[in-house]
Amino acid sequence: MVEIMKIENKELKEQIACNVLKDLPEWFGLPDSTAEYINDGKELPFWAASDNNKYVGFITLKETSRDAVEIHCMGVLKSWQRMGIGRLLFNSLFNYAKKNEYYILQVKTVNQGCYEEYDQTVAFYESLGFKKLEVFPTLWDEWNPCLIMVMPI
Repeated sequence: MVEIMKIENKELKEQIACNVLKDLPEWFGLPDSTAEYINDGKELPFWAASDNNKYVGFITLKETSRDAVEIHCMGVLKSWQRMGIGRLLFNSLFNYAKKNEYYILQVKTVNQGCYEEYDQTVAFYESLGFKKLEVFPTLWDEWNPCLIMVMPI
């Protein structure tokens, strides 16, 4: 049975994020940005999904203002996807955000129509209740137009 736990140890955060993200090159194939997600994640609120002491996914939260937070990074090992783990991770992050009196939750992803994997990502976030706010065509680069999705907490 999968258990979601908040992780405080920076080295463990780094190990989990590195292991999960290296299994997801379709989403995290740019070495510099992947390293940045891993490094940043050591300092952020971090939840991990564990099955019999094997870490199979994680999610991190970043405060963007006193009223808003974002899903900084999220990943689930490919062989564990479509089993509800992403939703469990999200629920832990959402409950933390609600308890800490934030009002808005956002996530940035690649806009629909660019890559099949990111179309699946957008569909997943929509299933959680996120709504499309705006596309920034060059925030990251022209090949990866940034879609910002939001939801109330």
